[in-house]
Amino acid sequence: MAQPVSLVHFSGHNHLRNRLVLSILSGKYVRIDKIRSEDKNPGLRDYEISLLRLLEKFTNGTVIEISVTGTAILLKPGIILGGTLQHECPTSRAIGYFLEPLIMLAPFAKKPVNVTLKGITTDEHDFSAYILRTVTLPHLQLFGISQGLELRIKKRGAAPGGGGEVQFMCPIVKQVKTINFIDPGKIKRIRGVAHAVRVNPQFSNRMIEASRSILNRYIPDIYLYSDVYKGDESGKSPGYALTLLAESTTSAIYCSEAISEAGVAPEDIGLKATRALLTEIEKGGCVDEKHQTLVLLMMVLGSEDVGRCRMGEPTNKTIQFLRDIRSFFATSFKIVSADPSDPECSQLVYSCYGTGYVNANRTLA
Repeated sequence: MAQPVSLVHFSGHNHLRNRLVLSILSGKYVRIDKIRSEDKNPGLRDYEISLLRLLEKFTNGTVIEISVTGTAILLKPGIILGGTLQHECPTSRAIGYFLEPLIMLAPFAKKPVNVTLKGITTDEHDFSAYILRTVTLPHLQLFGISQGLELRIKKRGAAPGGGGEVQFMCPIVKQVKTINFIDPGKIKRIRGVAHAVRVNPQFSNRMIEASRSILNRYIPDIYLYSDVYKGDESGKSPGYALTLLAESTTSAIYCSEAISEAGVAPEDIGLKATRALLTEIEKGGCVDEKHQTLVLLMMVLGSEDVGRCRMGEPTNKTIQFLRDIRSFFATSFKIVSADPSDPECSQLVYSCYGTGYVNANRTLA
Protein backbone atom coordinates (compact mmCIF):
# COMPACT_ATOMS: atom_id res chain seq x y z
CA MET A 1 0.00 0.00 0.00
CA ALA A 2 1.32 3.44 -0.92
CA GLN A 3 2.13 5.76 1.97
CA PRO A 4 -0.50 8.51 2.38
CA VAL A 5 0.68 11.91 1.22
CA SER A 6 0.10 13.65 4.51
CA LEU A 7 2.15 11.50 6.87
CA VAL A 8 4.44 13.25 9.33
CA HIS A 9 7.24 11.18 10.81
CA PHE A 10 9.07 11.63 14.14
CA SER A 11 11.47 9.66 16.28
CA GLY A 12 11.72 9.45 20.07
CA HIS A 13 9.29 9.71 22.97
CA ASN A 14 9.76 13.43 23.69
CA HIS A 15 6.97 15.90 22.87
CA LEU A 16 4.56 13.00 22.25
CA ARG A 17 1.46 14.83 23.53
CA ASN A 18 1.92 17.93 21.40
CA ARG A 19 2.51 15.86 18.28
CA LEU A 20 -0.65 13.84 18.82
CA VAL A 21 -2.65 17.06 19.35
CA LEU A 22 -1.24 18.66 16.18
CA SER A 23 -1.99 15.50 14.22
CA ILE A 24 -5.64 15.43 15.35
CA LEU A 25 -6.14 19.16 14.67
CA SER A 26 -4.45 19.12 11.25
CA GLY A 27 -5.89 15.76 10.13
CA LYS A 28 -2.44 14.51 9.11
CA TYR A 29 -1.32 11.00 9.96
CA VAL A 30 1.62 10.84 12.34
CA ARG A 31 4.11 8.04 12.82
CA ILE A 32 6.41 8.08 15.84
CA ASP A 33 9.09 5.40 16.10
CA LYS A 34 12.22 4.64 18.17
CA ILE A 35 10.19 5.24 21.37
CA ARG A 36 12.80 4.47 24.07
CA SER A 37 14.27 1.81 21.78
CA GLU A 38 17.63 1.93 23.63
CA ASP A 39 16.03 1.70 27.08
CA LYS A 40 16.16 -1.34 29.37
CA ASN A 41 12.38 -1.18 29.37
CA PRO A 42 11.62 -0.15 25.76
CA GLY A 43 8.40 1.23 24.32
CA LEU A 44 5.48 3.27 25.57
CA ARG A 45 4.86 3.76 29.29
CA ASP A 46 1.49 3.04 30.93
CA TYR A 47 0.57 6.75 31.11
CA GLU A 48 1.30 7.22 27.38
CA ILE A 49 -0.93 4.28 26.48
CA SER A 50 -3.61 5.68 28.81
CA LEU A 51 -3.34 9.04 26.98
CA LEU A 52 -3.78 7.30 23.61
CA ARG A 53 -6.88 5.52 24.97
CA LEU A 54 -8.24 8.85 26.22
CA LEU A 55 -7.69 10.52 22.83
CA GLU A 56 -9.41 7.53 21.20
CA LYS A 57 -12.45 8.05 23.46
CA PHE A 58 -12.38 11.81 22.91
CA THR A 59 -12.41 11.50 19.11
CA ASN A 60 -14.42 9.44 16.65
CA GLY A 61 -12.79 7.34 13.94
CA THR A 62 -9.23 7.73 15.22
CA VAL A 63 -7.13 4.65 14.51
CA ILE A 64 -4.07 4.05 16.67
CA GLU A 65 -1.67 1.27 15.71
CA ILE A 66 1.03 0.32 18.22
CA SER A 67 3.87 -1.98 17.20
CA VAL A 68 4.36 -5.31 19.02
CA THR A 69 7.30 -3.96 21.01
CA GLY A 70 5.53 -0.68 21.73
CA THR A 71 8.39 1.35 20.23
CA ALA A 72 6.40 2.73 17.26
CA ILE A 73 2.89 4.14 16.85
CA LEU A 74 0.83 5.29 13.88
CA LEU A 75 -2.07 7.65 14.52
CA LYS A 76 -4.76 8.20 11.87
CA PRO A 77 -6.85 11.07 13.27
CA GLY A 78 -10.63 11.15 13.19
CA ILE A 79 -12.96 13.98 14.18
CA ILE A 80 -12.93 15.52 17.67
CA LEU A 81 -16.13 14.31 19.27
CA GLY A 82 -16.09 15.75 22.81
CA GLY A 83 -19.23 15.10 24.83
CA THR A 84 -19.32 13.51 28.29
CA LEU A 85 -16.71 10.95 29.30
CA GLN A 86 -14.82 9.59 32.29
CA HIS A 87 -11.24 8.39 32.43
CA GLU A 88 -9.11 6.75 35.11
CA CYS A 89 -5.57 8.12 34.92
CA PRO A 90 -2.72 5.86 36.09
CA THR A 91 -0.88 7.04 39.20
CA SER A 92 2.44 7.31 37.33
CA ARG A 93 1.49 10.82 36.10
CA ALA A 94 -0.81 13.56 37.36
CA ILE A 95 -4.16 14.51 35.82
CA GLY A 96 -2.49 17.60 34.31
CA TYR A 97 -0.59 15.37 31.87
CA PHE A 98 -3.89 14.13 30.40
CA LEU A 99 -5.87 17.35 30.68
CA GLU A 100 -3.39 19.58 28.86
CA PRO A 101 -3.91 17.96 25.41
CA LEU A 102 -7.69 17.92 25.99
CA ILE A 103 -7.69 21.67 26.73
CA MET A 104 -6.00 22.25 23.35
CA LEU A 105 -8.55 20.07 21.51
CA ALA A 106 -11.79 20.77 23.41
CA PRO A 107 -12.83 24.09 21.77
CA PHE A 108 -12.84 22.34 18.37
CA ALA A 109 -15.01 19.38 19.36
CA LYS A 110 -18.37 18.43 17.89
CA LYS A 111 -20.22 18.63 21.22
CA PRO A 112 -19.48 20.71 24.34
CA VAL A 113 -16.98 18.86 26.49
CA ASN A 114 -17.63 17.47 29.95
CA VAL A 115 -14.75 15.23 31.05
CA THR A 116 -14.18 13.70 34.48
CA LEU A 117 -10.63 12.52 35.19
CA LYS A 118 -9.60 10.56 38.28
CA GLY A 119 -6.07 10.17 39.62
CA ILE A 120 -3.35 12.38 41.12
CA THR A 121 -4.20 16.10 41.10
CA THR A 122 -0.76 17.46 42.05
CA ASP A 123 2.74 16.20 41.34
CA GLU A 124 6.10 17.75 40.49
CA HIS A 125 6.12 16.91 36.76
CA ASP A 126 2.84 18.29 35.43
CA PHE A 127 0.42 21.16 35.92
CA SER A 128 -1.64 20.81 39.06
CA ALA A 129 -5.41 21.01 38.79
CA TYR A 130 -5.34 24.42 40.50
CA ILE A 131 -2.91 25.94 37.97
CA LEU A 132 -5.02 24.55 35.12
CA ARG A 133 -8.10 26.17 36.63
CA THR A 134 -6.70 29.60 37.47
CA VAL A 135 -4.01 30.13 34.83
CA THR A 136 -4.46 27.83 31.82
CA LEU A 137 -8.19 28.42 31.33
CA PRO A 138 -7.90 32.25 31.49
CA HIS A 139 -5.37 31.97 28.64
CA LEU A 140 -8.13 30.38 26.53
CA GLN A 141 -10.36 33.36 27.36
CA LEU A 142 -7.90 35.60 25.50
CA PHE A 143 -9.01 33.78 22.35
CA GLY A 144 -12.73 34.24 22.94
CA ILE A 145 -13.43 30.88 24.61
CA SER A 146 -15.12 31.78 27.87
CA GLN A 147 -18.82 31.01 28.28
CA GLY A 148 -19.16 27.73 30.16
CA LEU A 149 -15.41 27.16 30.51
CA GLU A 150 -14.84 25.59 33.92
CA LEU A 151 -12.66 23.19 35.88
CA ARG A 152 -13.98 21.79 39.15
CA ILE A 153 -11.69 20.09 41.63
CA LYS A 154 -14.03 17.60 43.30
CA LYS A 155 -11.39 15.69 45.25
CA ARG A 156 -7.71 16.27 45.86
CA GLY A 157 -5.33 13.37 45.33
CA ALA A 158 -1.64 13.53 46.30
CA ALA A 159 1.01 11.16 44.93
CA PRO A 160 1.53 8.20 45.10
CA GLY A 161 -1.99 6.95 45.93
CA GLY A 162 -4.04 9.47 44.00
CA GLY A 163 -7.77 9.34 44.54
CA GLY A 164 -8.40 12.86 43.21
CA GLU A 165 -11.13 13.84 40.77
CA VAL A 166 -11.55 16.86 38.48
CA GLN A 167 -14.30 17.79 36.06
CA PHE A 168 -13.47 19.84 32.96
CA MET A 169 -16.16 21.64 30.97
CA CYS A 170 -15.52 23.56 27.77
CA PRO A 171 -17.81 25.13 25.16
CA ILE A 172 -17.22 24.71 21.44
CA VAL A 173 -16.34 27.58 19.13
CA LYS A 174 -16.47 28.02 15.40
CA GLN A 175 -13.20 29.90 15.25
CA VAL A 176 -10.73 31.38 17.74
CA LYS A 177 -10.03 35.10 17.82
CA THR A 178 -6.75 36.68 16.79
CA ILE A 179 -4.67 37.86 19.73
CA ASN A 180 -2.66 41.07 20.02
CA PHE A 181 -1.09 40.97 23.47
CA ILE A 182 2.15 42.93 23.73
CA ASP A 183 1.75 45.01 26.89
CA PRO A 184 2.62 42.98 30.00
CA GLY A 185 1.59 45.76 32.41
CA LYS A 186 2.54 45.92 36.10
CA ILE A 187 1.74 43.33 38.77
CA LYS A 188 -1.38 44.42 40.65
CA ARG A 189 -2.29 41.43 42.79
CA ILE A 190 -1.02 38.10 44.02
CA ARG A 191 -3.30 35.19 44.83
CA GLY A 192 -2.51 31.75 46.12
CA VAL A 193 -3.86 28.53 47.52
CA ALA A 194 -2.17 26.33 50.07
CA HIS A 195 -3.69 22.90 50.40
CA ALA A 196 -2.90 20.11 52.82
CA VAL A 197 -4.48 16.66 52.64
CA ARG A 198 -4.16 13.93 55.25
CA VAL A 199 -1.55 15.95 57.19
CA ASN A 200 -1.79 18.52 59.98
CA PRO A 201 -4.00 21.37 58.60
CA GLN A 202 -1.60 23.82 60.26
CA PHE A 203 0.87 23.08 57.42
CA SER A 204 -1.16 25.33 55.08
CA ASN A 205 -0.84 28.27 57.44
CA ARG A 206 2.90 27.69 57.88
CA MET A 207 3.42 27.82 54.09
CA ILE A 208 1.32 30.97 53.84
CA GLU A 209 3.25 32.71 56.63
CA ALA A 210 6.60 31.92 54.98
CA SER A 211 5.38 33.11 51.57
CA ARG A 212 3.98 36.35 52.99
CA SER A 213 7.30 37.11 54.68
CA ILE A 214 8.76 37.71 51.20
CA LEU A 215 5.75 38.96 49.22
CA ASN A 216 4.70 41.64 51.72
CA ARG A 217 7.77 43.66 50.73
CA TYR A 218 6.45 44.21 47.22
CA ILE A 219 2.71 44.67 47.04
CA PRO A 220 -0.20 45.09 49.48
CA ASP A 221 -2.88 43.21 47.51
CA ILE A 222 -2.02 39.63 48.51
CA TYR A 223 -4.61 37.02 49.31
CA LEU A 224 -3.37 33.53 50.14
CA TYR A 225 -6.13 31.09 50.82
CA SER A 226 -5.92 27.87 52.82
CA ASP A 227 -7.83 25.02 51.23
CA VAL A 228 -8.67 22.12 53.51
CA TYR A 229 -10.18 18.89 52.20
CA LYS A 230 -11.65 16.43 54.67
CA GLY A 231 -12.37 12.71 54.63
CA ASP A 232 -13.06 11.13 51.26
CA GLU A 233 -12.34 14.36 49.34
CA SER A 234 -8.70 14.37 50.38
CA GLY A 235 -7.64 11.33 48.36
CA LYS A 236 -5.53 8.39 49.46
CA SER A 237 -2.10 9.85 50.25
CA PRO A 238 -0.79 12.63 52.51
CA GLY A 239 0.68 15.73 50.86
CA TYR A 240 0.58 19.51 50.71
CA ALA A 241 1.45 22.20 48.18
CA LEU A 242 1.42 25.95 47.64
CA THR A 243 0.32 27.45 44.32
CA LEU A 244 0.85 31.16 43.65
CA LEU A 245 -0.21 33.41 40.81
CA ALA A 246 0.47 37.05 40.09
CA GLU A 247 -1.84 39.03 37.84
CA SER A 248 -0.87 42.23 36.03
CA THR A 249 -2.89 45.31 35.10
CA THR A 250 -3.30 43.92 31.57
CA SER A 251 -4.35 40.43 32.83
CA ALA A 252 -1.02 38.74 32.18
CA ILE A 253 -0.71 35.85 34.65
CA TYR A 254 2.45 34.29 36.08
CA CYS A 255 2.31 31.19 38.22
CA SER A 256 4.49 28.96 40.36
CA GLU A 257 4.05 25.96 42.58
CA ALA A 258 5.96 23.94 45.14
CA ILE A 259 4.99 20.49 46.36
CA SER A 260 5.70 18.69 49.63
CA GLU A 261 8.93 16.69 49.73
CA ALA A 262 9.98 14.12 52.29
CA GLY A 263 11.90 15.71 55.16
CA VAL A 264 11.37 19.33 54.02
CA ALA A 265 9.56 21.77 56.31
CA PRO A 266 6.38 23.49 55.02
CA GLU A 267 8.12 26.88 55.45
CA ASP A 268 10.74 25.86 52.89
CA ILE A 269 8.04 24.77 50.45
CA GLY A 270 6.41 28.21 50.86
CA LEU A 271 9.71 30.01 50.21
CA LYS A 272 10.46 27.78 47.19
CA ALA A 273 7.11 28.63 45.54
CA THR A 274 7.53 32.33 46.29
CA ARG A 275 11.03 32.54 44.81
CA ALA A 276 9.87 30.61 41.75
CA LEU A 277 7.06 33.17 41.28
CA LEU A 278 9.48 36.11 41.53
CA THR A 279 11.79 34.43 39.01
CA GLU A 280 8.86 33.98 36.62
CA ILE A 281 7.85 37.65 37.01
CA GLU A 282 11.43 38.71 36.33
CA LYS A 283 11.44 36.83 33.02
CA GLY A 284 8.42 38.94 32.10
CA GLY A 285 6.33 38.83 28.94
CA CYS A 286 2.56 38.47 28.74
CA VAL A 287 2.51 34.69 29.02
CA ASP A 288 4.62 32.63 31.40
CA GLU A 289 7.01 29.89 30.21
CA LYS A 290 4.69 27.00 30.99
CA HIS A 291 1.92 28.28 28.73
CA GLN A 292 3.92 29.30 25.67
CA THR A 293 2.89 26.25 23.64
CA LEU A 294 -0.85 26.66 24.32
CA VAL A 295 -0.84 30.33 23.28
CA LEU A 296 1.30 29.72 20.18
CA LEU A 297 -1.01 26.90 19.06
CA MET A 298 -4.10 29.10 19.42
CA MET A 299 -2.32 31.88 17.50
CA VAL A 300 -1.69 29.48 14.61
CA LEU A 301 -5.33 28.35 14.63
CA GLY A 302 -6.59 31.96 14.74
CA SER A 303 -8.49 33.75 11.97
CA GLU A 304 -6.56 34.79 8.88
CA ASP A 305 -4.90 37.80 10.40
CA VAL A 306 -1.59 38.59 12.08
CA GLY A 307 -1.54 37.64 15.75
CA ARG A 308 1.14 38.99 18.10
CA CYS A 309 2.15 38.07 21.62
CA ARG A 310 5.05 39.12 23.84
CA MET A 311 6.77 36.35 25.78
CA GLY A 312 10.08 35.46 27.35
CA GLU A 313 12.72 33.39 25.60
CA PRO A 314 11.41 30.10 24.21
CA THR A 315 12.09 26.95 26.22
CA ASN A 316 13.43 23.84 24.47
CA LYS A 317 9.90 22.44 24.46
CA THR A 318 8.60 25.60 22.75
CA ILE A 319 11.37 25.56 20.12
CA GLN A 320 10.52 21.97 19.19
CA PHE A 321 6.81 22.84 19.19
CA LEU A 322 7.41 25.64 16.67
CA ARG A 323 9.23 23.16 14.42
CA ASP A 324 6.37 20.69 14.74
CA ILE A 325 3.82 23.42 13.89
CA ARG A 326 5.78 24.04 10.69
CA SER A 327 5.62 20.31 9.86
CA PHE A 328 1.84 20.06 10.41
CA PHE A 329 0.48 23.49 9.49
CA ALA A 330 3.32 24.92 7.33
CA THR A 331 3.18 28.09 9.44
CA SER A 332 6.28 29.88 10.69
CA PHE A 333 6.56 32.56 13.34
CA LYS A 334 8.38 35.84 13.08
CA ILE A 335 10.25 36.36 16.36
CA VAL A 336 11.83 39.74 17.10
CA SER A 337 13.12 41.44 20.23
CA ALA A 338 10.40 43.28 22.16
CA ASP A 339 12.63 46.32 22.54
CA PRO A 340 15.26 46.49 19.76
CA SER A 341 16.86 49.59 21.32
CA ASP A 342 17.68 47.72 24.55
CA PRO A 343 20.44 45.08 24.13
CA GLU A 344 19.63 43.65 27.61
CA CYS A 345 15.98 42.93 26.69
CA SER A 346 15.36 39.17 26.77
CA GLN A 347 11.67 39.40 25.87
CA LEU A 348 10.51 38.60 22.35
CA VAL A 349 7.44 39.37 20.27
CA TYR A 350 6.10 36.31 18.44
CA SER A 351 3.90 37.02 15.46
CA CYS A 352 2.30 34.74 12.90
CA TYR A 353 -0.39 34.72 10.26
CA GLY A 354 -3.30 32.55 11.46
CA THR A 355 -4.35 29.58 9.34
CA GLY A 356 -8.04 30.50 9.69
CA TYR A 357 -8.82 27.10 11.24
CA VAL A 358 -12.58 26.56 11.33
CA ASN A 359 -14.20 23.97 13.58
CA ALA A 360 -15.68 21.75 10.88
CA ASN A 361 -16.65 19.07 13.40
CA ARG A 362 -19.59 21.04 14.77
CA THR A 363 -21.12 21.61 11.34
CA LEU A 364 -21.21 17.84 10.77
CA ALA A 365 -23.67 17.43 13.64
